[in-house]
Amino acid sequence: MAEVMLHIGGYNYQVACGDGETEALGALGNIVNEQIESARLMAGGLSEARQLLFAAILLADKLQTAQDTNPADGPTGAGADNAHAAAIDTLAQRISALAQRLEHRN
Repeated sequence: MAEVMLHIGGYNYQVACGDGETEALGALGNIVNEQIESARLMAGGLSEARQLLFAAILLADKLQTAQDTNPADGPTGAGADNAHAAAIDTLAQRISALAQRLEHRN
């Protein structure tokens, strides 16, 4: 089992992943971080939980749009891209769950 350090929303997260998946997970973490930055720009003053929730919603919207564009084959029709889309969806769900836990702490 490998681990990768993700820098998301100004915080560092040590995340376990399968061997050989660290680069892909790091790239996905960068995508999540970009969405958090977009959330900050669109609605400044959001709590950390709200930033994560907003980022998850933005990612889910992008995934839904990609699936609507090509529903039979997923976002691109390529197996690797489908795996990435599934990974993004899983990360979005995890981020949403984390955002909910953080929101309940505040």
